[in-house]
Amino acid sequence: MAPFIPEGLVNPSLLLFFALVLGIGFGYILEQAGFSSSRKLAGLFYGYDFVVLKVFFTAGITAMTGLLFFSFLGWVDMSLVYINPTFLWSAIIGGLIMGGGFIMGGFCPGTSLVGAVIGKVDAMVFIGGMFIGMFIFGHFYGTFEPLYTGSFLGHIQIFETLGIGKDWFALMLATVALIAFAVTQMIEDKVNKVSPSVISQRPSYRMPALMLIGFLVLFVFLPAVRSSGFDETPVDQLNYEWHAGMAKVTSERVVFDIMNERNDVVYIDLRQSEQYQRFSLPGAINMNPEEVLDRKYRAFFRRDSREKVFFSDGTSVPTQVWTIARRAGISHIYILEGGLNGMFEMLFTDKPEEDNNNYMYGFSKRFAKEARQYFREGGAVKPAPDKQAPVHTIIEVQVPVASGGC
Repeated sequence: MAPFIPEGLVNPSLLLFFALVLGIGFGYILEQAGFSSSRKLAGLFYGYDFVVLKVFFTAGITAMTGLLFFSFLGWVDMSLVYINPTFLWSAIIGGLIMGGGFIMGGFCPGTSLVGAVIGKVDAMVFIGGMFIGMFIFGHFYGTFEPLYTGSFLGHIQIFETLGIGKDWFALMLATVALIAFAVTQMIEDKVNKVSPSVISQRPSYRMPALMLIGFLVLFVFLPAVRSSGFDETPVDQLNYEWHAGMAKVTSERVVFDIMNERNDVVYIDLRQSEQYQRFSLPGAINMNPEEVLDRKYRAFFRRDSREKVFFSDGTSVPTQVWTIARRAGISHIYILEGGLNGMFEMLFTDKPEEDNNNYMYGFSKRFAKEARQYFREGGAVKPAPDKQAPVHTIIEVQVPVASGGC
């Protein structure tokens, strides 16, 4: 389920359910393709049936091409695609063991389960051999561990090892696959003694092959990173919002919201974590300015409908972050006008006396006085509730007076 879980498209609690559905679907496809037959699988090594090679090559080329273009379009983040680490000697020896078992038994682990389900006795024996092998490996793991974990090469990829780009490697692999399809088809026809009339009636796959090569050649000449995206905010709209003052909120507005405990606003502190630990706005979260567009914050910015207010000591860093995030298509984001310095000036600096008959001046002065008192007296920080003492109820028990009896 790979990227669907980090993206929030699949609930992690339903992972086993989707794994069951996908497993049933995969088993059905293997059975319909004839992979439950050991003869078809072993035919790869004897030259009379290369369907296994064709299927695996087709799956690999299709997945590779799709991932390349989806990654370029921004639909798939390749950093979320897990790559198995490479342990050189264990990979070589494990490949030899599995290949030998494939030749002798005619099954791989997945196809053996499919064969066993439909009652193939040889598949059941193959599964029994797998369990014996797992028992031996688990029981003597201490002996096998140096070989199993030795020669660690990390999460390497073939194109990195060859020193070429992934686009060139994709083109080379697709070309090799198409050549392999043609060569193995000729070998299969020769081994099975297929008549020329039957060969002449087959459909031609030249057009799909040319289209595949054409797409990969196109990808080679595409830029490494797209210059724009589908959900980006146009530059004209960005300029309009900035010059119209739609990107800023005043210090008075932020102080008013804090005093009224407004819960549909999130304050994002872009300062260093040390400064954030010493002081920040009530309920604010700390965020590295360079990580705003990272995938870990995507759900927060894209799906959280609350307003987000960036702030720092000044306005230069929040302005840069707002511009980048807004350009990327993120909405409901603002910056604190004047930063914390401007907010402190509004709170703790007495303004010169003006016309006391001016209604707005009087209102502003009263608001600043209330806000100054609120912040100075600690009203912005809610005290922890007192620990309640247990209640002990004393019940006086009166002994009844005996009256009468037997």
